[in-house]
Formats: sequence, C-alpha cells, structure tokens
Amino acid sequence: MIKKQATASREGKPNLYDRLGTLEDRRRAEGKRHELRLAIMIAIMAIMSGYGGLRPTQDFIKKNEKELLKLFHPPKDRLPSRLTIARILQAVDFDSLNKIITIWFSEQIEPIGKEWIAADGKAIGGTLTDAKNSYQEFTGLVSFLRVATKEILSAGRTNSKKESEIPKLRELVKALGLEGMVISADALHCQTETAKTIIESKNDYCLGVKRNQPKLHAQIKKKY
Repeated sequence: MIKKQATASREGKPNLYDRLGTLEDRRRAEGKRHELRLAIMIAIMAIMSGYGGLRPTQDFIKKNEKELLKLFHPPKDRLPSRLTIARILQAVDFDSLNKIITIWFSEQIEPIGKEWIAADGKAIGGTLTDAKNSYQEFTGLVSFLRVATKEILSAGRTNSKKESEIPKLRELVKALGLEGMVISADALHCQTETAKTIIESKNDYCLGVKRNQPKLHAQIKKKY
C-alpha cells in the first residue's frame, strides 16, 4: 500500500505535496512534461513504502499506478519514469528540499515524553581526488534520529573535507522545530556554542567528552 501520510495535512497546515510546489524548478520550459513536485513526491512515497533505488521505484510506480493516477490526476494520465525522477532529483536543490521535508516531518511528530534524538555524522567517499590539496572528495551527512521510533527527522549535507559537521549540526538544531527533547552527540560536538544552541532551542543535550576538551575531561574523570 502507498504511504498516504505524506499527502495528508495536519491541523490545517499544508501537506508535503503542496509544500513541494514551492521548490524552484530549474528545468527548461520545453522539458517540463511532469510536475517537479509529482516526481519528488513519488520518489518519497516509494522510499516510505520500502522501495529504495531507481529500479524499485519503477516497480513501485507500476504496482501502484492506478492509485497514483487517482491520487494526483497527472495530465494525460502519465506518470514520470524512474529516469525522469532521477534527473529531477539530481537537479533539485538539496538544502531547499531538505528544509521542506524537515518542517513537514516535525509537524507529524507526536512526542511521547522527553524523547532522545541522536545526532550522527557520516562521510560518503567518492571516486575523485583533489590532487592539489591531497584529499579525497566526499559528501558528509549529519542526521537526527528519533531513537524511540528509528525515524530520521532531519539530515544536512557537508560538501567537502573543509566543511565541518559542527556548524551543520547547529543549523539542523535550529531548524528542527521540536522542544523538550534530549539531543545526544559524540565528542566532536562537545562545544560551548553547540550546547548553547541546543539550550536556546528549548531542548536538553547529552554530549560525549574526550580529550578534545582536556580540562573538562580531566574534571569529569576526577569526579567519576
């Protein structure tokens, strides 16, 4: 079954499909056979239904074609192919799309008390190297995981080894839109400014401490 939550609204707020309509469409006019938001919406629904990847997305479209046509009423009853969806996803602005999804997702959450949100950073290595600066190109991802339900609440991207995940985490905290949570992160984020950002967002924090904060580490080790 198609995950319909993404097309539902809550408390009079726009649903995800409507929000996706605010994304900038960078395609040429003659290349717009399918709506930008339709292609992205189908990709999201496929992932939410367990169809990860381009070929599985095509299987999802084929399996749910009648329901998708009934739900979205595309012109001439045509749905985008997996290749069209891939091209659109490659061209769309990641940060703008991520912001829309994050805001929508935070509106769907019904807190079950003082929940834990785990922050984590991962690096996805690439095949290209920067010979001049002697490092491998990669994309870094910083994500927030709702521990109780294993849901990814938000994710942010860093583009290179020169761009730290520390300010990206602070940016995600400000955009999260949740209060009364406990945000945990590893020792990399044991920074005064990060703790301040979490407190100002009306959340609490649990940060790891290692030797990157020698005085604090020594105080804790002595006390405990």
